[in-house]
Amino acid sequence: MKKHIIALTAIVTLSVGTAGQASASSVHTVEKGDTLWSISQAENVSVQDLQTWNDLNSTVIYPSQQLKVEEAVQTYVVVTGDTLFNIAEKYNMTVNQLMTNNQLTSDLIKPGDKLVLDGAKVIQPKVSAATTTTSVTSNAPTSETKTTASVEKELTMTATAYTASCAGCSGITATGINLKANPNQKVISVDPTVIPLGSKVWVEGYGEAIAGDTGGAIKGNKIDIFIPTKQEALNWGRKTVKVKVLN
Repeated sequence: MKKHIIALTAIVTLSVGTAGQASASSVHTVEKGDTLWSISQAENVSVQDLQTWNDLNSTVIYPSQQLKVEEAVQTYVVVTGDTLFNIAEKYNMTVNQLMTNNQLTSDLIKPGDKLVLDGAKVIQPKVSAATTTTSVTSNAPTSETKTTASVEKELTMTATAYTASCAGCSGITATGINLKANPNQKVISVDPTVIPLGSKVWVEGYGEAIAGDTGGAIKGNKIDIFIPTKQEALNWGRKTVKVKVLN
């Protein structure tokens, strides 16, 4: 269950019309069973974002700990006579920055619009099962999943496979996903300097997955995909695949 605390909301009346700006942040109170990965999924942010915003050096969290789940955001309410140019000039920004922060495709704005200023992260909507053209119910790479999510970057990588049933394996990933309890979860092991932990990805021949684990041998352009059974992992072997990091 999510708990949010609205930390601060301030409205400042400026010299022109009813323009104002606001600053707000949300906090999640950690409950028993929470992991950074489960919180990142609920809040539609990445594990790396949560670690950055909360100065965390690892993925270990504790019950009752309070975590910021979004950056402080400054907004500006458009009034009659405003243009992107004069708003950008007032806040020492460029028009391109304003347009990028607010996903604008033109410079048309109208009174009452709320524009995100600096220090903000635009959150993309989650990709649900309804946005895919092929449904995948097993982790075995037997069908290709097509995604309509936008692609942040595309890589060519070497892919091997692993299971959670090896001798001495806990089945718990670096981001806290229990693979033994969730054998159909699509997870890949990555080098976080190449693909940030918590990223949504698409892997050729495997489908959509979460970058939720790391490995000592997984460095650079290498990934390890999770497959439930040892035989399926052996069948996968070693392949060169395309990997898309999704927004």
